[in-house]
Amino acid sequence: MGLKFSKQGPGKAGNTSLFHAQHSLLKYLTQSSYIRTWVSKHRRRMLVGGYDLDMSYITDRVLAMSFPAERMRAMYRNPLWQVKSVLDMRHQGHYKIFNLCIEESYDPSHFHGRVERYPFDDNHVPPLQMVKLFCESVHSWLSSDPKNIAVIHCMAGKGRTGLMVCAYLVYTGMLAEEALQLYALKRTTNNEGVSIPSQRRYVGYWANVLCFPRLIGNVPPEVNLPPACSRELRQIRLYDIVDTASVFFVVSELQKIPDQLYRPPVEVSKGCCRPIKKGYQRNNSPRYFISFVEDDEQGTKPAVEEPHVVAQMDTESSMLYKKTCLDYYFDKPIRLTGDVRAIFYEKMFGGRLFYACFNTAFIKNSLLQFSLRDLDKVGNKGRAICGSEFCLELLFGPANPSGSLVPEGDNSRDELF
Repeated sequence: MGLKFSKQGPGKAGNTSLFHAQHSLLKYLTQSSYIRTWVSKHRRRMLVGGYDLDMSYITDRVLAMSFPAERMRAMYRNPLWQVKSVLDMRHQGHYKIFNLCIEESYDPSHFHGRVERYPFDDNHVPPLQMVKLFCESVHSWLSSDPKNIAVIHCMAGKGRTGLMVCAYLVYTGMLAEEALQLYALKRTTNNEGVSIPSQRRYVGYWANVLCFPRLIGNVPPEVNLPPACSRELRQIRLYDIVDTASVFFVVSELQKIPDQLYRPPVEVSKGCCRPIKKGYQRNNSPRYFISFVEDDEQGTKPAVEEPHVVAQMDTESSMLYKKTCLDYYFDKPIRLTGDVRAIFYEKMFGGRLFYACFNTAFIKNSLLQFSLRDLDKVGNKGRAICGSEFCLELLFGPANPSGSLVPEGDNSRDELF
């Protein structure tokens, strides 16, 4: 009896050679910064420790970057081991990472366990309660040691990162527009930092809920989150639409889930906006909506004075027929509360045109209007259907018509929001 030695066939040898070639290519692409530089586009990069990384110091103590990736994703994002090497070299023991991604994560032990997550959807906005928790955590970390820095990232390290970085800058006393301009300057080469209108809108919301005490020193502002405000959406209208006879929409709310920071969108209503027919009027469609006087203590007294009557929605007005106008009227108004998304589509399934995010507590009077520049992710299809005088209108009923949603004596506004 003897031992048999099989000869390696050409197929196996070929597979081995292919494996080595693939391994060598992957190693080269991972070490090369060419693809990562191309992916980062106009985001500023930093050469440090022999590495070329997609990261930028917004201030001396706030660092923005793209996702620290492993395996294949490291070919076009920041390789995690390089990020770790640079942070340990520059800020050993004095950095904490704030991960804003919902779609991806990593083991916090790579960064000595100093990782916190504040996840929300890409190209969208977080609830203001999350912004509050984030800013308080960053402030606590930076205040605990003058050497500490905050490292903030989402996936690309631009939109969501910019929103939260700007929110923190506003939390430190900067004006919203100043924070947005500083971020754009420090993070991008083309001065386009937070470019999504809804994300910029939420930086403005955040600025409006802060109250700074008249004290000297590192004193954080008071955060006065608005109580939950319920509004009835009654009508959606798109003015000056060209080359289409229908636009579909889906309206969603961010739903609060117990023991979970992330709030997923939950569909509330969907439908199709179609052209307004001349001479057609619904008998149950009000032509005027009455607002409430903002200075009233309870906010529930209707305004009887003429100046307090808000937008006239007259379906018989001749001005509506000068341009193609698409309309959807809710026979039964839908009640919306808190953070809302309204997404518009070319078709019932797919073909997104644009969308907008807003919070019902910040709606003035009963009419919410968006020009083309106020809408998010407007692609070529979206622009193609919008005329020069395009406007999206969402018509609401009065705020909390049946009274405040906050029970008397209840100060836990943060829990309701």
